[in-house]
Amino acid sequence: MSRPAHRKPEYHKINKDLFVLTYGALVAQLCKDYEKDEDVNKYLDKMGYGIGTRLVEDFLARSCVRRCHSYSEITDIIAQVAFKMYLGITPSVTCNNSSRTEFSLILDKNPLVEFVEELPAGRSSLCYCNLLCGIIRGALEMVMNLPYFTFWDLTVRKLRIPSSSL
Repeated sequence: MSRPAHRKPEYHKINKDLFVLTYGALVAQLCKDYEKDEDVNKYLDKMGYGIGTRLVEDFLARSCVRRCHSYSEITDIIAQVAFKMYLGITPSVTCNNSSRTEFSLILDKNPLVEFVEELPAGRSSLCYCNLLCGIIRGALEMVMNLPYFTFWDLTVRKLRIPSSSL
């Protein structure tokens, strides 16, 4: 039997707390496996990149966004649609320069750090949410943009998108 053509596909969501706690356990295990924070950061970015390259197809299918024609449109879609769709938050977008070639996404509430009290001792350069940078980079690379993202402040609330990104 075939499915009716007009039926919407069902999307299953996992419990947010389960995801956040699992992510925390993953980062804790990576900290045990790697001595250097840089190695953990690279691994999280690499994992995020892999997720982003696959997630972009789901995003485009579910969101029906139109083609972006400017750098600011891209950041608005990321903030207002993608973050809302997958993390349930809407970061604010700020332009960092007059030529509008550098933006920051300010996360007022970051669900990935909901249960994090503080980073382990000796892990001051750990970018706990580097997975998000990799996800965005991977997704945008699949749609022909070559971005580079970093978390700008250590409170993991500000994602900086420099001018060399797009």
